[in-house]
Amino acid sequence: MMPKNRLVPNIAACAALLLFIALADRLLPALNLRIFKLCGIYVILALSMNLLNGFTGLFSLGHAGFMAIGAYVSALLTMSPAQKAVNFFLTPIIPALSEIQLPFIPALILAGAAAGLAGFLIGTPALRLRDDYLAIATLGFSEIIRVVLTNLQPITNGALGLKGLPKYASTPMIWGIAVLTIVFMFALVNSAYGRCLKAIRDNEIAAQAMGINVARVKIVSFTTSSFIAGVGGALLGHLLSTIDPKMFTFSLTYNILLIVVLGGNGSITGSCIAAIVVTIAMEALRFLDGPLNLLFIQTTGLPGLRMVVFSFLLMIVVIYRQQGLMGKREFSWDIFLEAVKSARGKARSGGT
Repeated sequence: MMPKNRLVPNIAACAALLLFIALADRLLPALNLRIFKLCGIYVILALSMNLLNGFTGLFSLGHAGFMAIGAYVSALLTMSPAQKAVNFFLTPIIPALSEIQLPFIPALILAGAAAGLAGFLIGTPALRLRDDYLAIATLGFSEIIRVVLTNLQPITNGALGLKGLPKYASTPMIWGIAVLTIVFMFALVNSAYGRCLKAIRDNEIAAQAMGINVARVKIVSFTTSSFIAGVGGALLGHLLSTIDPKMFTFSLTYNILLIVVLGGNGSITGSCIAAIVVTIAMEALRFLDGPLNLLFIQTTGLPGLRMVVFSFLLMIVVIYRQQGLMGKREFSWDIFLEAVKSARGKARSGGT
């Protein structure tokens, strides 16, 4: 049972977060609201990658591909027949998809299921590999998925992509799914299955000697992570209301990996904090991509300069603090409670 000194702050923080989510549409300007929604999506995506990299010890770089599958499946299932006809003006859409239109929630579940199925099919052979070889294999599969989506014109509209997606990605929807993902991750990590994941991460040979079916646990973890990534990709597509294969390149996976590394491999709260900080910083530093007129430096525009800043930050973290912000620990109120007790003790001693 949770101690009382942690229960009250946790309840207060959860209540404040839920209240802010409920009032965000009224309180935040349009740009800030969009950034707030992106924060929620990146929380989902960071947790999906941390499930593999942090808790299972699998170095995977294929998340962009699973996000693409989720985004395209959800888009094709929610777009109206008229909107599909507008998009597929060069090559007609296959008849089986032309008249289908589902509500958002079933489409979102099917999008995650499609990404999870792809993760299962890819992970079954790829998870025989380890470390860098697994990363290269999953990155290759992600690129294969993107190329296939580019060439399946009767289904995906090819390089033109899909435009006019219904804007179902509202603030309560995105952050509701983000909160559910956080709760699911805490429940999973603190369960017996979560301890199996950590055992495989720490020492795969010892875990197998203890009777853990390592291959099955890895595949389930990979499939679950792919499902969550597919849901995140679907939410991103409906937020932007347009998708195309160029969106789902390695740079998207790199952004998620950056968040996981900065937050700490194996920390749920670290991923959440880093997702919010990095997303806000990416938007705040967008001016670096445009013309700069500093005291000694003048540029006409350097697209991608802000990513150079984040890459430099990642190098610093890898060199000087490899465990990231939180390491494998979770956020605790003990630090603040100890500070309050210390301040009260000083005040009493000073008064006497």
